[in-house]
Amino acid sequence: MRMSALLRTAALGVAVAIGLGLASAGPATASEVDRYLDLPLTNRDASQAPGGVNAALPYDHDELGRLLDEARAQGISPARYAALLYQYWLVDATGKAGIDLAAWNPRTGVQANRENLIKSYRYYEDLQLAHRELQWAGMGGQVGADFGGGLIDFELMGSDIYGLPGLSESARSVMGAVQQAAGPAAVAQLPSGLRALAAAGPNITPDDVRYIIGMILVMQKNIFSDLMPMHDAYVTAGLPALEEFRAAGLFGDDILGAWRDVASGDGDRIATGNGVLLRREQQWAIGRQWDEVRSYKGDVGEAITYASGAAGSPSVAGVTPPREFHPVRIPFTGADGRGALLTLPLPDWNWAVLDSRWDYITTELLPKYRYQVENNWPALEATMNTPYEVQMESHRPLLNIPQLLESAARDLQVTPLDAAPSNTNSTNVEAAVR
Repeated sequence: MRMSALLRTAALGVAVAIGLGLASAGPATASEVDRYLDLPLTNRDASQAPGGVNAALPYDHDELGRLLDEARAQGISPARYAALLYQYWLVDATGKAGIDLAAWNPRTGVQANRENLIKSYRYYEDLQLAHRELQWAGMGGQVGADFGGGLIDFELMGSDIYGLPGLSESARSVMGAVQQAAGPAAVAQLPSGLRALAAAGPNITPDDVRYIIGMILVMQKNIFSDLMPMHDAYVTAGLPALEEFRAAGLFGDDILGAWRDVASGDGDRIATGNGVLLRREQQWAIGRQWDEVRSYKGDVGEAITYASGAAGSPSVAGVTPPREFHPVRIPFTGADGRGALLTLPLPDWNWAVLDSRWDYITTELLPKYRYQVENNWPALEATMNTPYEVQMESHRPLLNIPQLLESAARDLQVTPLDAAPSNTNSTNVEAAVR
């Protein structure tokens, strides 16, 4: 069984950077430690290369622990051994999850990373099951089933993504229905992602699909590599270990404060702390990558990111699907000169846009997941105890996009703007799309 050097914490009052443990093996020489000081985090963004945070660092858990203990014993500033500290906890977390960090390469595709996806999210859910306050991990594990299932679908589509029966045609039929119901001006007000979905089909290549899958898998590894070492350190050695992260410059006062909230035992503070961790995930860890994917080759990235949001149905109980959260609503003037409102059951926003994504997360995912933890734990526990392979295979949304688009065209509604609230007075324009 492993024994983390950080478990042997020195007496209270000794500086965290020096007193977090005594060496568990023979002392490292100064030259050994010096080799690993001041290393840049060249691979903190997993898009750079496979493996850990710097190619010069070892992957052996005991060796990393021994080097860390020696650096602390010498009174070296944590900022100088930040890469060593990060690698230690990343190796510890991936080892507990059953992932081979040195071989973890998100660029090799979904099937090659299938076990890494399953083991990552299983580890997330196991943390939640063992520690009720770790709500970020539990929610991440649940949403991971949707994410993983969508990636499997996406890779299966491969070069034939727009050869699926009726996909681009279905997007165009939605636009045709809108034009017949409300005119060309209304079509121009449709979400750019929907218009891109109709236009991008002939431009998508197998290389495009591989690139976008690779970028999404990079994001998945970036999230694990940033948040899981913190979680592992918290459950293994408590807040003093996270104070060392802060002293090393691996995160700032905001994240240390979030962890203090998570550890507080107060429900509101726990929720706030987990929310800060989620914001870090969405903005700091993967925000730039989502922007790159959405802007990839113009309509191609815009179309795929819009479609993935439109198709999604989150696993968290009670959460509204993205297509029902801020659906398309377009006011227009009818042929009779009266004002009307066109409503389409598709999202008027794109998941890849941070502000829109964060609005959905804070309105739907965060509060409703917290409710499950605090009020319906047995049901949540039963879901998380389901084998993760089963959880992931039960969420395969992207193959349903053509049917979803056709359904949206059929269910388009036009409502007079002056209709009384009690009078829906809606006109189904199914006939207009036949």
